Amino acid sequence: MFSSSITIFTDQYNQYHIVTDAVERIVKESGIKNGVVTVQTKHTTTGVTVNESLECLESDIDEFLKRLVPEDYPYAHARMLKDYGSTAGNPTGHIKALLTGDHCHFPIIDGNIVRGGAQEIYFCEFDGPSERMLIVYIQEG
Repeated sequence: MFSSSITIFTDQYNQYHIVTDAVERIVKESGIKNGVVTVQTKHTTTGVTVNESLECLESDIDEFLKRLVPEDYPYAHARMLKDYGSTAGNPTGHIKALLTGDHCHFPIIDGNIVRGGAQEIYFCEFDGPSERMLIVYIQEG
């Protein structure tokens, strides 16, 4: 087992970062030739998803999530949380993260991630700006 991390500094409330190249560098660094790589976010208001890298598609996904999870809905989570000592102002981030998921897996064969030609790994920010971390686990197979 090999693990590493990727730190991302987001600068927008909702933002999409392609992390494929960073994950591929970590796989090469691991020296593992055959196995599985898992990319997982450590935050409950962020997501990890796989899709094609097109600006128009990113915009469509962002608009779809905004329609599906509107900011002005009266969410139960948007209230004072005694445990935190503050108001929870991020219910949409939690719900969008639920929809995108928090991880992805890819096989590694001969030291390379096996993915489709249009597949990119995205880190999705839904409660930024913030400093975020992805964990990359590589299991030898």
